[in-house]
Amino acid sequence: MNLSAVDLNLLVAFEALYETRNVTLAGQRIHRAQPSVSSALGRLRRLFNDELFLRTADGMQPTDHAIALMPAVSSALDQIRRALAQGVGFDPGAAHGRRFTLAASDYADVVLVPHIVARLRREAPAVDLRVARLDRAAIYEQLDNGTVDIAIGGHLSPPKRMRATRLYEETFICIADKQHAGLRGRKLTLERYVALPHALFVPSDDGSARGVVDAGLARLGRKRRVACTFAHIVALPHAVAGTDLIATLARRAAQRLAGQSLSLRPLPQEVDPGPFAVDMISSRRAPTDAALAWLQGLIERAVKDMGG
Repeated sequence: MNLSAVDLNLLVAFEALYETRNVTLAGQRIHRAQPSVSSALGRLRRLFNDELFLRTADGMQPTDHAIALMPAVSSALDQIRRALAQGVGFDPGAAHGRRFTLAASDYADVVLVPHIVARLRREAPAVDLRVARLDRAAIYEQLDNGTVDIAIGGHLSPPKRMRATRLYEETFICIADKQHAGLRGRKLTLERYVALPHALFVPSDDGSARGVVDAGLARLGRKRRVACTFAHIVALPHAVAGTDLIATLARRAAQRLAGQSLSLRPLPQEVDPGPFAVDMISSRRAPTDAALAWLQGLIERAVKDMGG
């Protein structure tokens, strides 16, 4: 393919179509009229010899070829944006067209991301944010190739080539229904903890996965019964409410998600793993991008907004 014959604006249109799944919305994002975006889609189809996007009841759905192209297109455009931003200051209030991708754990989605979004809307309302699922198996490669700008989560072990910033420390707590027959007026001892059925948040496809609590129990020669597992942390309080289940999760998430019907209880001392770090990870290219450096500062300010 003769690269000089390729219009870079086609890739910008491709990215907008992929993310919005709508020709009109894509046009609004890149400040082009709908006919112009439709024309760009036609040229993209000829360029890649593929339909790329198919009209369905749920919008313009990408083909397998479009899905395969998106990471490379997104990475290439982000690198061009970074190159153009070299040596240029960043004015968040006047910025237009900049888009950041933040990879966040389920925990961070609940606890920290709302504060990040609130700050972003106040300080840079024309800047866009994409919050993606934190893929622990691929995140460092994504940071290297620029498809993710910053990752936020706990229990991360970045390689030395990455920049890690400690945001704060978190602890675990147990939640149970306030009317739980086995706990009403009683302390949550180790014996009660292992005797009661548990709900567990497992952020992967491995239904047998366990965490640091189970490692601590194993060291004591004990084991808990996990009666229900869930792929999303927000499901735990709903599963626990009105049932005999208990669940162990991060304290700030429990405080944010627990309704009036749930009680928060300290873990038995024997299995309490203590605090864990919540970190912000970025590539070493981050300091050369004034906009990305600003975003890192915004995230640190959002942490202060959280309070305790």
